Amino acid sequence: MTGAPAPKETIVKVADWAAGRGDAVLVTLGLGSCVAIMLHEPRACAGAMAHILLPSKSLARDATNPAKFPETALPLLVQRLAAFGADPRYLVAKLAGGASMFAQLMTPGSVQMGERNIAAARDVLRRAGIPLAAEAVGGGAGRSVRFHVADGRVEIRSVGVDAIVI
Repeated sequence: MTGAPAPKETIVKVADWAAGRGDAVLVTLGLGSCVAIMLHEPRACAGAMAHILLPSKSLARDATNPAKFPETALPLLVQRLAAFGADPRYLVAKLAGGASMFAQLMTPGSVQMGERNIAAARDVLRRAGIPLAAEAVGGGAGRSVRFHVADGRVEIRSVGVDAIVI
């Protein structure tokens, strides 16, 4: 049986990033309190993903990895997409993750790391003027994400829950 070759999947690990064009699929597995920021530019058929670990550089002992934080990951993704011919005026964003994985261990009223990551990602997108097209954030379960660059579709799977597409 012949058919089109399977799209090339690139795994994006914690505090890492990747960009692709055409039929590329960017994948991150086991997002807990971390947030995946995905940017898509449909005209250039280009996309990028960062797996954010912390909401701010101020919370890290080592702040040298730009993919670790929204404030440094977003400019990196925009720059990489521009190298693919993407026009920043046409970028749209999607977010996934930011679960409260250990809510039962936290002091009541304290802000979870997942919530802080979501707020920081939304804020950096707002300040950059990049519209947030869709998100699947919060809750108490981890997620795995497949970002299909060709059409901007994001498939999200969690244990015990039907897959969703944003």
